[in-house]
Amino acid sequence: MNLHEYQGKEILASYGVTIQRGKVATTSDEAVAAAKALTEETGTGWHVIKAQVHAGGRGKGGGVKLAKNLDQVKEISGEIIGMDLVTPQTSAEGKRVHQVLVAEDVYEPGEAEIEEFYMSVLLDRAQGKNMIMYSTEGGMDIETVAEETPHLIFTETIDPAHGLQGFQARRIAFNLGLSGKAFKEMTKFVNSLYNAYVGSDSALFEINPVLKASNNTIIAVDCKITLDENALFRHKDLAELRDTREENPTEVEAKAVGLNYVDLDGNVGCMVNGAGLAMATMDLIKQAGGDPANFLDVGGTADAKRVEEAFRIILKDDKVEAILVNIFGGIVRCDRVAQGIVDAYKNMGDAIKVPIIVRLQGTNAEIAKELIDSSGLDVQSAVEFQEAADKVQAVLNK
Repeated sequence: MNLHEYQGKEILASYGVTIQRGKVATTSDEAVAAAKALTEETGTGWHVIKAQVHAGGRGKGGGVKLAKNLDQVKEISGEIIGMDLVTPQTSAEGKRVHQVLVAEDVYEPGEAEIEEFYMSVLLDRAQGKNMIMYSTEGGMDIETVAEETPHLIFTETIDPAHGLQGFQARRIAFNLGLSGKAFKEMTKFVNSLYNAYVGSDSALFEINPVLKASNNTIIAVDCKITLDENALFRHKDLAELRDTREENPTEVEAKAVGLNYVDLDGNVGCMVNGAGLAMATMDLIKQAGGDPANFLDVGGTADAKRVEEAFRIILKDDKVEAILVNIFGGIVRCDRVAQGIVDAYKNMGDAIKVPIIVRLQGTNAEIAKELIDSSGLDVQSAVEFQEAADKVQAVLNK
């Protein structure tokens, strides 16, 4: 689950990480009030207005701008709030900006001592351990740094059984070329950052840039946090931070009715029970000359209501040219699934305008096939994987 920058910074601050302070605003008037309050707290008269969307590269799309007075705060925030922000990480349509973060300007003009670093905490799946990735080249796209100057990227592998060790935090500060007070501040920053990552059960922390200010304070200027959804049951407060406006609306709808759905770019809709079978079904579609339009796992209760909900969600995608239903009847009987498909089809009437191929295997599969074949509906049954693939290929080539 992705968080907004301001939400991520709240988590960091709760673990003792020094952050660029800021306040959220949903209107230009709120932005002005936030800027005034920040000035009283920090003494700075300049503010950075940042669009709050789940996408990187906001500055490149005009979503991060500096305001030197309150008039500019009002003008810039008014321009950003409500815009469709297009960045390298969004679609061509962009993402609608509903709120901005009015943040203190932590950059002091003319101060040569200021430095920017990159730092992230994530899981190294190959080793089954956590990893801190960091670089002296903060503020840049880390992908560009990795491609052009890979020697400037460092990693520190951390055994979760022992946690981050003191010598590792010191090595990070040393590799970043720090000394004196900045060295000590960076070791504290790294320790606090890692504690926040573990404590919040996150999948990714990315701080770019990490700023060494002229007074040698280490500050998280930006923040990208992805929480591990599988651990949210332990963090009810963090689960409430979900902003469904930033997510695919069809995926949100599917989640609300208990369906595991992921939107893809293909032309063949999938309805399957079980993640492994779903992956195999998507491979089957590719081999048949199509592309999967979604991943949809209906789970173990494929009754008429659930099947109908699944059909409706799949058909929201106007790129879908056919639907392949591939169900293994283990816990659920195949004949019940077949009856559910027939009932759902009849309930939806003219809403179904694409051919449906159904493969049911397992308990009462023969009865299920007979139900489908005798229904009189535009539904084709299949027994074997290859047969299903052939029928998908046939309908796509019409």
